[in-house]
Formats: sequence, C-alpha cells, structure tokens
Amino acid sequence: MLRTGFNVWMCFVAAIICLGTLPSACAQQAATPRPPNILFIMIDDLGWTDLHCQGNALLETPNIDRLATQGMRFTDAYAAAPVCSPTRAAIMTGLSPARLAITNHIPDQKRFQPDNATLRSAETVNFLALDYVTIAEHLKRAGYANAFIGKWHLSGTRSEMKTAEPKRRPEFQGFDRNVGGCCYGGPPSYFEPYGIPSIEARQDGAYLTDRLADETIDFIRKHRDRPFFIALWNYTVHWPMQAPQPLIDKYSSRTGLKDTRYAAMIEAMDGAVGRILKALDELELAEETLVVFTSDNGAFGGVTDLTPLRAAKGYLYEGGIRVPLIVRWPGHIEPGSICRTPVISMDFYPTLLEVAGIQRQPHEPLDGESLLPLFKQTGPLRRTAIYFHYPNYAFHRGNRLGGAIRMGDYKLIERYEDGSVELYNLAEDIGEQEDLSKQKPDLAREMKAQLDRWLRETGAKMPKPVISSQ
Repeated sequence: MLRTGFNVWMCFVAAIICLGTLPSACAQQAATPRPPNILFIMIDDLGWTDLHCQGNALLETPNIDRLATQGMRFTDAYAAAPVCSPTRAAIMTGLSPARLAITNHIPDQKRFQPDNATLRSAETVNFLALDYVTIAEHLKRAGYANAFIGKWHLSGTRSEMKTAEPKRRPEFQGFDRNVGGCCYGGPPSYFEPYGIPSIEARQDGAYLTDRLADETIDFIRKHRDRPFFIALWNYTVHWPMQAPQPLIDKYSSRTGLKDTRYAAMIEAMDGAVGRILKALDELELAEETLVVFTSDNGAFGGVTDLTPLRAAKGYLYEGGIRVPLIVRWPGHIEPGSICRTPVISMDFYPTLLEVAGIQRQPHEPLDGESLLPLFKQTGPLRRTAIYFHYPNYAFHRGNRLGGAIRMGDYKLIERYEDGSVELYNLAEDIGEQEDLSKQKPDLAREMKAQLDRWLRETGAKMPKPVISSQ
C-alpha cells in the first residue's frame, strides 16, 4: 500500500515537472514530433508507359495504380540521365551528372563507340566517391535507420571487387544495412542463386523481386519504433527477362506486347510493392510514411513500346528520360492529385532533407529543388528550366552525344558533334516529331545559350574529336 502511494506521488511529481517551465526532456519530446519514415522505391528501366495507371491497358499493376489514387502522380517527371548510374548518383547527392562527372552507366567502355564516330565519349567517373555527403548520411545523423535494398551500381567495376569496390558500397555511404548493393548493373539470375555477392543465400529458386520485398518488410518491422529510410532500388525490370512462370503463361496469349516476359516482370514487381504497402498498413505506419515510386531512366526499347514517346533508354528523347513518378504522403499530399510541373532526379535530395526537417549547409552545392510546394500545392518551383548532359555512347548504341534543356513546354536537344539543335513543343508534340528550330530561331538560340551556360557552370566534361590514325 505504501509502495502504491509512493508510485502515485512520483507520477504526480513527474507530471508537474513536465508541465513546468524548466526545459525538461518530456517537454522537448512533445515539441519535436517524430519525422516521417521514407520508403523510396526505384524500379530499374521501367518506362513511362509501363504502368496501367500511365495508360497501358495491356499491363496489370493494381497496387501501383492504387498508390496513385492515394497520392500524387507526376506526368512530367524526368530521370537525370537516359541511363542508370548517373541518375542514381544524382539522387544520392542532389548534384547533376554533369557536375559529378558520372555521365554514363558504369563502367563506361570505349567499345560502345560507333566505328564512324567523329567524337569520343567524354571522361566519366566509374564510382561515387566517399567524399560526397549522401542523403542517407544526412538522415542517419538525424536519427534515421537506413537500409539499401537492391541495385546500387555506383561502387566501381567488377575488376575492383577484391580491392576498392566493396569499400564504396551502400554501407559506406550512410546505410546501416545493405542487401544486394554492389557494382552489378543487373543480376546474373532473378532466381536464387542470384550470383550477387552482397546477398546471402537463403532459398534456392526464390524470385529476387520477392526476396527484396521480404527484406524491406523485415527492416520495417525491426525499426518501426524509430524513423527509417529505405532505398528499395529494385534490379527488376532490367535484363535478363525472367519472371515466375505462371505470370509468363498469363501474358503469353495477350496480343500487342513486345515481350511477354517483361510484362510478367512488371506484374511481379507490382505484387511485391503491394505486399510492402500492405505491411505498412498492418503495422499502422502508412500515415507516417512518405512513399516515392519512380524509375531510373526510360525502358530498354527491345522489350516494350513507349509510344507516344520517341526512342527509349540511352537517348535524350522523351522515351529515354521521362519516367513515372508517384508520391504518397497522407495528410500532406492530396489523394488522386496530378502534377504537370517538370521535375528531375536531383530534386529528391532537397525534398527528403526538408521532409526530415534537416537544414542543408549553405555552402553545399545543389542542382535540385525541394518539391514540397508541389506536394502541398502551395506554389510553383523557382527554377525556369531543367537540364541534361549525355556525352557518352550508350551500351545499346545508336545514340548521338548531346545535351538537352526543357524550359516550359519547349525542349531543345543540342548535338555535340556539330552544334546542331532540335526544338520541340512537348505540350503539342510529346512524340517529338516536328522540329521547330527553323520556325522559332530566336527561342532556339536562347535555349541553346542557356544550356551552354549551364554546362560551363557545372564544369561538364565534354567529348573530344576522334583523332584519325591515317
């Protein structure tokens, strides 16, 4: 009885202290709400038209479609580059591929150069240096538990796997856990054994996309009591084209598909995403979690039709750089909303900093802009243009070295070999079929001059003339 009375008295005293004027721990806790969790899902090589909610009636993506109805879908979202590694580096640092000098998929190889080329690829770095402060490092310092799950492709080349490459993997860039992140651009197999050195063996035959979803759910369960940041950067839907046989059978009779295996991979990916979103619901974390869903570049043209967009992965036309983007943040983003403002990969860095309540250092360079005004529909972005620099030959070949600028509805592409330009009005010609550079020469000159200024300001590495051996 005396012990019970003492406990009541101590609780009363504690309450008085918490309500008092002294800066107690409980008062500070009440004044500082927990920052939101962040689940950043990036699919590899998923095209702008490769979701049902993006208008593709041949594909079934019910979970991602539902995510779009619960959040905001961006119609004019862009990858920082038409290939993967530069976009990944841009998201991690908030810096453009031009400024990073990471402008091609890793490793950049001279053998991609066409025999009749007049230019050789610009110099490019084959890894993300540890000197850069990643978004994961910022969040870790703010108390987040961080996991990287999936494809990294920023740590170097396979020839460095016994020396420097492992030291540049996600666990050295701010992540507490790394499952799958290494120098690989694609898995040797989507069925275990995967052949990926940074994934522990578990169950023969298990599908990689499902395994990564399991790892994501496990990390969420273990860290539900503190803010977490998960970069689920799936290897899918990158080559090789492999999916569970029942899904391949399902799509085999569906006419109009370029590759039924690719369609099956997309539905398998959608199912894995659905399981993760369901886990957030069951753990009552959905309301306090920002979910981002996007792609790192356009789709590989050999497996899908990106009509009405022109070209595909590896090109500066819309098919190479325009990507799906869906963002859900309950209480902050209006469900079912659509945003038509052009946004780009570098924007995620300042956005996630602001979401987490982290102040960026004034001297820290930045090529992106926070998207919170668009999320909350409180106003436009400050910038007037977004830029692209692709001075390298793609693995898929056929591309011309160049840069691009989108300003309002207009997009200009500059060809580095001769300085020629193409100008398109994307609001009227999303397929980039009518070159307006001759009809609007003043606008073309203005946009080219602005692109050239940006290239100089970022210190962009430029291609150099091929020296003839004759």
